[in-house]
Amino acid sequence: MKFSAFAAETIPYLLAAFVAAAVISFVLTPLVRRVALRVDAVDEPGLRRVNVIPIPRGGGVAVAFAFISVAVILALSNGALEFFREPIAKDLGRLLALLLGGALAAAFGVIDDYLDLRARWQFVGQLGLAGLAIGLGIVVVQINNPVGPGITRLDQPFAVGFTALWIVGMINSINFIDGLDGLSSGVALIAALTLGTISLTAGIAQPFVAVLCFALAGALLGFLRWNFQPASVFIGTSGVMFVGYTLAILSILGTAKVAVALLVLGVPIIDAFWIIVRRLVQGRSPFSPDRGHLHHRLLDVGLSHRQTVLLIYAVCIVLSLLSLFLSGANQILAFVGVFVVIGLVLFLLARVHVGGNEPDPDLQPAGNEQGG
Repeated sequence: MKFSAFAAETIPYLLAAFVAAAVISFVLTPLVRRVALRVDAVDEPGLRRVNVIPIPRGGGVAVAFAFISVAVILALSNGALEFFREPIAKDLGRLLALLLGGALAAAFGVIDDYLDLRARWQFVGQLGLAGLAIGLGIVVVQINNPVGPGITRLDQPFAVGFTALWIVGMINSINFIDGLDGLSSGVALIAALTLGTISLTAGIAQPFVAVLCFALAGALLGFLRWNFQPASVFIGTSGVMFVGYTLAILSILGTAKVAVALLVLGVPIIDAFWIIVRRLVQGRSPFSPDRGHLHHRLLDVGLSHRQTVLLIYAVCIVLSLLSLFLSGANQILAFVGVFVVIGLVLFLLARVHVGGNEPDPDLQPAGNEQGG
């Protein structure tokens, strides 16, 4: 890994965006928590949930506000002073896709946090967000060649379909791993820092995107203070939708970062894939809730809540380091290896603890904290 020539000059902007977003999120989260309690947007204890008392949800509003406010200030300041000269820093369409789309994702999630929408309506909302992003110019036009060196360009119809799948898949991957205090927010924090770091390397050279990634990481860190076990507030669908959508867009804004995100977020992505496959094989909806996720399996074999979260953090950090030091097809090969390993682990854990896969008819569809 080799950093670009301007990486050092970008550090003050990285730190400023990170700290500003962290402070805003840290201060705002308790206010959001009080509002959630007032309107009764809470997660009640249940057989599949780990909270033993009602916990307010909707903390994703604080994360979204912190990121979007810092990002808007950065964009306006750059427009006047031109700190960053890369094309994306001046591309109004794609900036709108990131910021307006993120705001709409959080707003849609707020509606779900309050009304507990059915999974089909959540999926419609996710498709709408993907359509908005594509309409504003967010399209994956090339990816690393999975079988050799170089870049593979995607034809327009396939590029649009792949982009929609990527955005919807990323949202659901974050949603499916959102089952323990601090899990989804911590994993997303690691991913945002990794995407920001890779944006500063030679060959990619996107300081503005790097600063945006660090702003997202800061917003997540400020929220994580209130969300880590024992959590006083959950990120909710507002956070799941916003974080999943924003990570998807940031990973598209640059060469080779889709492969990076695929590897860094390998745990939630692969967990979501195997969960969906298992549910379909059992003749159930892919969005029907159960206790078959990786984090549930680890709890079932005796790990504590905090040990499970920290173990998954550690795996994600290892994957993020691999993404920084591998390139091209090697990232894809590493993802395939992780795919097989996690699939095998899930299979073995299921054999050790038979049960926990049956749906609970009293539970809502996926979409809330501790959901999926």
